[in-house]
Amino acid sequence: LGWLIRFISHSVISGFTTASAIVIGLSQAKYFLGYEIDRSSEIVPIIKSIISGADKFSWPPFVMGSIILAILQTMKHLGKSRKHLKFLRAMGPLTAVILGTSSAKIYHPSSITLVGDIPQGLPSFSIPKGFKHAKSLISTTLVITGVAILESVGIAKALAAKNGYELDSNQELFGLGAANVLGSFFSAYPTTGSFSRSAVNHENGAKTGLAGVITGIVMCCALLFLTPVFEYIPLHLEELLLGMLTMGPLQCALAAIVISAVISLVDYEEAIFLWRVGKKDFLLWIITAITTLFFGIEIGVLIGVGFSLAFVIHESANPHIAVLGRLPGTTVYRNIQQYPEAYTYNGIVIVRIDSPIYFANTSYIKDRLREYEIVVDKLTRRGPQVGRIYFVVLEMSLSYKKNVAFDSPAAVTYIDTGAVQALKELHHEYKSRHIQIAISNPNRNVLLMLSKSGVVELIGKEWYFVRVHDAVQVCLQHVESIKEDHMASGSDSSPEETESSLFKSLLKQRGEDSSVAELESGTNNKPSDLKHSDPLLEPLLLQKS
Repeated sequence: LGWLIRFISHSVISGFTTASAIVIGLSQAKYFLGYEIDRSSEIVPIIKSIISGADKFSWPPFVMGSIILAILQTMKHLGKSRKHLKFLRAMGPLTAVILGTSSAKIYHPSSITLVGDIPQGLPSFSIPKGFKHAKSLISTTLVITGVAILESVGIAKALAAKNGYELDSNQELFGLGAANVLGSFFSAYPTTGSFSRSAVNHENGAKTGLAGVITGIVMCCALLFLTPVFEYIPLHLEELLLGMLTMGPLQCALAAIVISAVISLVDYEEAIFLWRVGKKDFLLWIITAITTLFFGIEIGVLIGVGFSLAFVIHESANPHIAVLGRLPGTTVYRNIQQYPEAYTYNGIVIVRIDSPIYFANTSYIKDRLREYEIVVDKLTRRGPQVGRIYFVVLEMSLSYKKNVAFDSPAAVTYIDTGAVQALKELHHEYKSRHIQIAISNPNRNVLLMLSKSGVVELIGKEWYFVRVHDAVQVCLQHVESIKEDHMASGSDSSPEETESSLFKSLLKQRGEDSSVAELESGTNNKPSDLKHSDPLLEPLLLQKS
């Protein structure tokens, strides 16, 4: 299921980690303040609880936690800014534990809760004796699995982005699955990637999974031989170091370690960057951050992913469509909005669709093509003077030419049966208005789909070209013929009758259709019989002799 993670955008990850860091930091406040705060993944209940319990504030844990937090931040700063002191960064949490434990052992402050007695030894191995509860647990299991995937890969992607490496989502999920399957034989809790502990690991310089192996070995040794030592650790420190195994309440120095670690994950700089560069991504960041703060981590991630998918669907259903013009002095055609110097031709509109064509975007594409019949005609500057559009050239790929500047859109890599039907409807609509479609350089899969569905036969194989320039040159010759025939017809017939008879003669002039077996050839030795034909203007689909 790793492919699902591709839909979690960087904006969602950044907003999620920022909001989660704030919530986790505030959740540690109870160990500084000396009184209980409601356990919640939402910011509002936490703040209400902090305010309502202010009369229970205790100075000793606040002073100890603040001192330890200041020491941690100082050691982190020195470790990052001075290479010869980088060892201080990893020593920070250990220093916090030693200071907290020593203070509790020497002064015995009554207001600071200690860990107390920890059961010695490892959990025992056991095999399930039955599955009578499995049915009732299925729904809960699915929810836990979904949250585990989103949260675990979310923090993993955030750390991958910070450290410049690629994340293998499938491998990440495989690791989580293996951990849960093996842990289940020791009555372990469901395991996910921990946000706070991952942040601490990252802040202290861990680079590979070996850090987790070493941590596991140390934890096993601690449970077997060192549990009496942890009796005097102030509970806020133990939350980080032993929380995975003891599952007990931990308090003031460990909270300092957690807060110190998650501070670096508050990514406000990314929000400023997104506001400056991409408003849509900034909106996604804000939505994810706010929903995570006010509705919890799980809901926040789900809503963020939902909006990501909505944006993807919107972009896919409303693809970028460019009108192309010819760059002066070249046979290269580019977006006229990106290259204002590019010019178009009277009677011809060249359109490039920068996405696959499928059922969801066919209506949008057809609407835009109808608009271009009217709007683009005002932009024409070259070619025979005619009153309207007679040819629509659909460019289905981008040809790169050496030493020529270009934009970089996607090609039409795929069409479905909905797109086939839309092309048929468009052809009939254009035919009724005496407009001919020409198609330039479709890829193999698209061409085969058009052939199998009968669109190639419907439009005519002679109207498929290897290059846009070839299509334009052929269309220009026909436009010139249209102009000459209009002038020759005089007032003997109506414009509609003239256009109708002219188009019939043009289609006949382009030749008869060839067989489907010649679709991919492109190497006929017999050029078309078009008047003034250029041997370079080869149609993509060859005609029968």
